[in-house]
Amino acid sequence: MKKHLLALFVMLSAAFSSQAAPGDTTWVQANLDTLSWYGNYDSTVTFPAAGSYRNIYMIVTIGKYVCPGSPTYCGDWDYTVQNFLMTPGGDTLELGRLITPYANSSAPRTPLAWKHRYVFDVTDYASKLTGSATMRLHYSGYSGGFTGDIKFAFIEGTPDRNVTGLNRLWKGSYGYGGATSINTNFTDVPQTAPAGTQSAEFKFNITGHGSDDLGCCEFLSKNYKVMLNGAATETKAIWRDNCAVNELYPQSGTWLYDRANWCPGALVNSNFHKLPGITSGSSFNIALEYDAYTSPGGGLGSYTTEGHMIYYGGYNKTTDAGIDDIIAPTNNENHFRSNPICGTPTITVKNHGSNSITGMTFEYGVKDSAQQTHTWMGTLNAGESTEISLPALTNLETLAGTTPVSTFVARIVTVNGSADLDPTNDKMTTPFNPSPKWDGQFRIMFKPNNQGAGGISETNWKIYDASNTVVKQRINAAINTLYTDTVTLPTGCYRLEITDGSCDGLHWWVYDSNPGLGVNAGTFFVKKYSSAANINMNGYVYSGTFSNDFGCKFTQYFYTNTPVSVTDITAMAAGMDVYPNPAYNEVNVEIGGMTNVRGTIHIVDIMGRIVKTVACSEMSTRIGTGDMNTGVYTILFVDAAGNKLQSKLVIAK
Repeated sequence: MKKHLLALFVMLSAAFSSQAAPGDTTWVQANLDTLSWYGNYDSTVTFPAAGSYRNIYMIVTIGKYVCPGSPTYCGDWDYTVQNFLMTPGGDTLELGRLITPYANSSAPRTPLAWKHRYVFDVTDYASKLTGSATMRLHYSGYSGGFTGDIKFAFIEGTPDRNVTGLNRLWKGSYGYGGATSINTNFTDVPQTAPAGTQSAEFKFNITGHGSDDLGCCEFLSKNYKVMLNGAATETKAIWRDNCAVNELYPQSGTWLYDRANWCPGALVNSNFHKLPGITSGSSFNIALEYDAYTSPGGGLGSYTTEGHMIYYGGYNKTTDAGIDDIIAPTNNENHFRSNPICGTPTITVKNHGSNSITGMTFEYGVKDSAQQTHTWMGTLNAGESTEISLPALTNLETLAGTTPVSTFVARIVTVNGSADLDPTNDKMTTPFNPSPKWDGQFRIMFKPNNQGAGGISETNWKIYDASNTVVKQRINAAINTLYTDTVTLPTGCYRLEITDGSCDGLHWWVYDSNPGLGVNAGTFFVKKYSSAANINMNGYVYSGTFSNDFGCKFTQYFYTNTPVSVTDITAMAAGMDVYPNPAYNEVNVEIGGMTNVRGTIHIVDIMGRIVKTVACSEMSTRIGTGDMNTGVYTILFVDAAGNKLQSKLVIAK
């Protein structure tokens, strides 16, 4: 079972007939469950009769529902979901595993209508996915809040390789670090490769749960070795080091901590271990050996495991490339961080044949528009995948700033200079939203939090142009310091990136709840130059409890209009923006629409008395209000020529 994403299905037809042709798809509905409590949720399923399928995919959709109670309560946290196939012949096989997100309905990404799709390639299990069977969704949560929907897509055609045999070796959850070694549960299992076998792989699902005084297993990285005939063939860390770049963010919990081979809200990746020298009739022993470990104090963490031996025949095709995914442009929620784009499309291509691929020609573009072509050169060996960045697509720039959903199309035209031998996997389409369009002149207001070394912030921002050249940046900023930068860009496509060294963004709710940690909140705003209004980024405004909870990195693509000239800016009506309002300990006063901001800011009470005066020479001025009484005030800006701007301000304590 190898991970694939939902873009694989956008181009599939739901139609099926008795005269199925390669590429036709049969859809099978399995579970439709309301997950209310820990336990097994079973559904009887009728799969198609045995046939030849290029691919079989299992799509698990997790959603939400209104929990009972007054007031209602949902413990929608990070729970393990395992999906098991149970056949009349006695097979019980885990087809896929995922972890639910922290999904409080107040978080911007997980309202009550939220759904997320997790896609598993289960082609290797074709011989088991036939006739009547039971699908079991095992839910480890001790409260409700989630729904579970399982569907299967059977795509007609020839698989890359035939599976000659499949055995489950180990299954279960085992404590780690106790008096009895976990290795006693993974001792030698004798195996003999079936007839027709040309290669073999060991597939292992493993996730660590629970913690002792050192954080093991969930928050401590350990290793296991695959032992073939008593010798280690591979060592694998039981760890996931990229939780803070999770596509499902922000979440209402501690989603960004790295964990033992899982991240909240993400699919659990299976580990595949190629076993050398195994062919038809080979006899061998396979075992696992974990790091030696003794848990300090009471309480043990555990590893939840399932291991399968999979035997393969030879490749069924010689030269066959396939587009397996569209990373951008797409509306697929599994590529949220990479979209929407205005320039360079990115696709994933796999070599499904036995011959190495050294060149491919692609045709791509927006559906029903002129297509562009690109020739890729390199080396892609049998079974390997690669991401390919296609040259900038002009139509993406034309569509920037519009609202209708469009369709992106990518197609393989030639492989190694000739037509592909299997055209059924050469084309893929996906819906996408165009990138936003910004004025060519805008402002970035950036205040780092207090995390950094030597008074220098760990958070930076950069803007890249279409050639990946940095055209504007703010790096090595001082902590707790407000910076206002005016950005002027020619017409084109750009990428704004914010990076954070400790991968906890600029403002994480954990620090609000634990003031003893001493981390305050930073802010980042993009504002229109003329009006100082906020420009929304990536679907939600940077304000509120989860405002800057982006983990390691935030990316925003945008396309610019021709920048407004200085003369035109002068002609614009000047404006003032005051925030926060109500203010507590400080207020920010922003002046827009003026090329030379020099003057004085007065704060006037309701009796007309000036209670505070501050010199102003920047577009943004921060004024302390902690010494002012609760009430309604007027903020008045007067420049050297006598021009005036004013706004109301409320002080609250």
